[in-house]
Amino acid sequence: MLFQKKTLTDDDTLSFLRLARTDRIGPITALKLLERFGSAQNVLEALPELSKAGGKKFDPAPLESVERELAKIHKVGGQIITLLDPAYPEQLAAIDDTPLTLTVLGDVTLLKQQQLAIVGARSGSLNGRKLTSKLAKDAVAHDLVVTSGLARGIDTAAHQGALEAQGKTIAVVAGGIDQIYPRENEKLFQEIAEKGAVIAESPYGTAPSAHLFPRRNRVVSGLSEGVLVVEATERSGSLITARLAAEQGREVMAVPGYPNDPRAAGPNRLIRDGATLIRNIEDVLDQLQRFQMIKSVEEKNNIFEMKQPFETLEETDFSSLEQIQEMLLFELTTQPIGIDELIRACHISIAEGQTAILALELAGRVMRLTGNRVCKLEE
Repeated sequence: MLFQKKTLTDDDTLSFLRLARTDRIGPITALKLLERFGSAQNVLEALPELSKAGGKKFDPAPLESVERELAKIHKVGGQIITLLDPAYPEQLAAIDDTPLTLTVLGDVTLLKQQQLAIVGARSGSLNGRKLTSKLAKDAVAHDLVVTSGLARGIDTAAHQGALEAQGKTIAVVAGGIDQIYPRENEKLFQEIAEKGAVIAESPYGTAPSAHLFPRRNRVVSGLSEGVLVVEATERSGSLITARLAAEQGREVMAVPGYPNDPRAAGPNRLIRDGATLIRNIEDVLDQLQRFQMIKSVEEKNNIFEMKQPFETLEETDFSSLEQIQEMLLFELTTQPIGIDELIRACHISIAEGQTAILALELAGRVMRLTGNRVCKLEE
């Protein structure tokens, strides 16, 4: 779902940041709240009553805390862009769980340029790193921005190759914009911030942790037109990035390797399952051209619906939610079901159903999933 851009005031940006920093509200829920209540400020005002209606009242992130965060970001030369900011990349905005805000250090205009993601094993071999650097250099020679995750190994080689060729690269980090991980990439981090861009979804000061890397990976793939995997074990996070890319409708590509090398297991499996085998940059360009052709057809046929900034629905009667919530909970199990199907089964309006699901989600009684699905959480 794409939203029309508009110029935001400082207060609008702070409201978006408060919503993004509120506990128990993920990107999918935040978007539904915005659609339901019309603006970030309206969501913040409705949130205490809505969460209370679901059974667990809580308040949004304090204004003072996000003001402090914004001041720290500005102090290091960074900026916050929100989903409605004209600088926010449309490609990323189109995914189901697009981040509400991004922190950017460096050239924000790169986010809207054509990007190729190159990812792979942290323990990349010498040959793998050399090939990655060559592919990155060739990519920037064709005006592509190389995007990766700043990890050691293949990611590092991709960033370095782009910079060595005087090209542009974007590093997506799992923690806050001030957290350099791994520490050995501190110099590379600074060079990317100066000549490219570093972006983060997590709040300033957040240390990278295991659960944040898959979230980082969806941004890497979401920004890019295609994801190229160079060396990855069967359990590599790069395969998560490839899976997310496929779910997002991006091109998935892989460099094959010798079957007895564990680092070839991931790319070889991707190719077996339908990813495009890549030998050189020409193979990559062919796939990206295919992506552009499909994208043009989708846009022509209005596959991506363009909405006004957000729809504002009628005022919510919180007192009527309890009975609707019980109906929804009765129909739900721990197995996901489509929200539209659930609402039809309960014979309630879309507005009533969506509001009740939001209240239950904020209370931790249901979980919203990608693909407009929901499931009941075990109590």
